[in-house]
Amino acid sequence: MPPTDPPSPYRSKTLAAWLALVAGSFGLHRIYLNGWGDKLAWAHVPLTTLGFVGAERMSNLGQNDPLAWVLVPLLGLMLSQAMFFAIVYALTPDERWDARFNPGQPGRATRWGAVLAAIAAMLVGGVVLIGTIAFSIQKAFETQMGSSQTGSER
Repeated sequence: MPPTDPPSPYRSKTLAAWLALVAGSFGLHRIYLNGWGDKLAWAHVPLTTLGFVGAERMSNLGQNDPLAWVLVPLLGLMLSQAMFFAIVYALTPDERWDARFNPGQPGRATRWGAVLAAIAAMLVGGVVLIGTIAFSIQKAFETQMGSSQTGSER
């Protein structure tokens, strides 16, 4: 008889949603679902780290640091995409989830944990996304106003 592959471990929709909520900006939810070899999961780490570097620069150097203007929105986008995936995971129907991540295994009904993760992700994600958009528009406006004032002073 040919050897059979061991069954893959059960992947919980609730745990995936909470991992995306808590550490999704670092790709932990993707590692949980796809394994350590997921290259896209590892791409989260440097992008989120750069965003934190931007926040640290802004904290130390103030809001006039142009590099922080670029890096802080990167952090906001990484946090927002993590919240988006937490919502998607939590609201995926159980049958579809099991067909994709737990093929050939008996299904398990999702309880309130996934719903609470979706609610928390909507709250956090909404605040982060709106803050990121507002910050980016403010900095773009300030940059344009600064360049038009410099041009009129000549």
